Amino acid sequence: MNDESNSGKEQVNNPLHGVKLADILERLEADYGWQELGRRINIPCFNYDTSVKSSLKFLRKTPWARDKVEQLYLQTIKKSKGKIVYTKK
Repeated sequence: MNDESNSGKEQVNNPLHGVKLADILERLEADYGWQELGRRINIPCFNYDTSVKSSLKFLRKTPWARDKVEQLYLQTIKKSKGKIVYTKK
Protein backbone atom coordinates (compact mmCIF):
# COMPACT_ATOMS: atom_id res chain seq x y z
CA MET A 1 0.00 0.00 0.00
CA ASN A 2 2.86 2.34 0.68
CA ASP A 3 4.13 1.91 -2.89
CA GLU A 4 0.79 3.08 -4.30
CA SER A 5 0.74 6.29 -2.29
CA ASN A 6 4.36 7.07 -3.18
CA SER A 7 3.78 6.61 -6.91
CA GLY A 8 0.80 8.98 -6.75
CA LYS A 9 2.93 11.63 -5.05
CA GLU A 10 5.66 11.25 -7.67
CA GLN A 11 3.13 11.83 -10.46
CA VAL A 12 1.88 15.04 -8.86
CA ASN A 13 5.36 16.49 -9.36
CA ASN A 14 5.68 15.15 -12.90
CA PRO A 15 4.73 17.90 -15.40
CA LEU A 16 4.31 15.27 -18.14
CA HIS A 17 1.77 13.23 -16.18
CA GLY A 18 -1.41 12.95 -18.21
CA VAL A 19 0.11 14.54 -21.34
CA LYS A 20 -0.03 12.27 -24.38
CA LEU A 21 3.00 11.96 -26.63
CA ALA A 22 0.79 12.87 -29.60
CA ASP A 23 -0.20 16.11 -27.86
CA ILE A 24 3.46 16.90 -27.19
CA LEU A 25 4.31 16.39 -30.86
CA GLU A 26 1.36 18.48 -32.06
CA ARG A 27 2.38 21.33 -29.75
CA LEU A 28 6.01 21.23 -30.84
CA GLU A 29 5.12 21.00 -34.52
CA ALA A 30 2.76 23.95 -34.15
CA ASP A 31 5.36 26.04 -32.34
CA TYR A 32 8.47 25.12 -34.36
CA GLY A 33 7.50 23.22 -37.52
CA TRP A 34 9.16 19.99 -38.67
CA GLN A 35 12.24 21.69 -40.14
CA GLU A 36 13.10 23.48 -36.90
CA LEU A 37 12.35 20.36 -34.84
CA GLY A 38 14.77 18.45 -37.07
CA ARG A 39 17.40 21.11 -36.51
CA ARG A 40 16.94 21.11 -32.74
CA ILE A 41 16.67 17.33 -32.36
CA ASN A 42 18.42 15.47 -35.16
CA ILE A 43 16.28 12.35 -35.42
CA PRO A 44 15.00 10.73 -38.63
CA CYS A 45 11.29 11.22 -37.93
CA PHE A 46 11.79 15.02 -37.83
CA ASN A 47 13.88 15.14 -41.00
CA TYR A 48 12.34 12.47 -43.28
CA ASP A 49 8.75 11.24 -43.62
CA THR A 50 7.65 13.97 -41.21
CA SER A 51 4.30 13.27 -39.60
CA VAL A 52 2.91 12.80 -36.15
CA LYS A 53 2.20 9.14 -36.95
CA SER A 54 5.77 8.32 -38.02
CA SER A 55 7.19 10.32 -35.12
CA LEU A 56 5.03 8.47 -32.60
CA LYS A 57 6.18 5.14 -33.98
CA PHE A 58 9.86 6.15 -33.79
CA LEU A 59 9.69 7.81 -30.38
CA ARG A 60 7.84 4.92 -28.74
CA LYS A 61 10.70 2.61 -29.78
CA THR A 62 13.55 5.02 -29.01
CA PRO A 63 13.66 6.15 -25.37
CA TRP A 64 16.65 8.51 -25.74
CA ALA A 65 14.89 10.40 -28.54
CA ARG A 66 11.63 10.55 -26.60
CA ASP A 67 13.53 12.02 -23.65
CA LYS A 68 14.90 14.80 -25.88
CA VAL A 69 11.44 15.55 -27.25
CA GLU A 70 9.95 15.66 -23.75
CA GLN A 71 12.72 18.00 -22.58
CA LEU A 72 12.09 20.37 -25.49
CA TYR A 73 8.37 20.29 -24.68
CA LEU A 74 9.05 21.16 -21.04
CA GLN A 75 11.30 24.05 -22.10
CA THR A 76 8.62 25.23 -24.52
CA ILE A 77 5.81 25.27 -21.97
CA LYS A 78 8.10 26.90 -19.41
CA LYS A 79 8.84 29.72 -21.87
CA SER A 80 5.14 30.14 -22.57
CA LYS A 81 4.41 30.03 -18.82
CA GLY A 82 2.53 26.74 -19.07
CA LYS A 83 0.03 27.83 -21.69
CA ILE A 84 -1.23 24.84 -23.65
CA VAL A 85 -2.60 26.95 -26.50
CA TYR A 86 -1.24 25.91 -29.91
CA THR A 87 0.26 28.66 -32.01
CA LYS A 88 0.26 27.62 -35.65
CA LYS A 89 3.00 29.28 -37.72
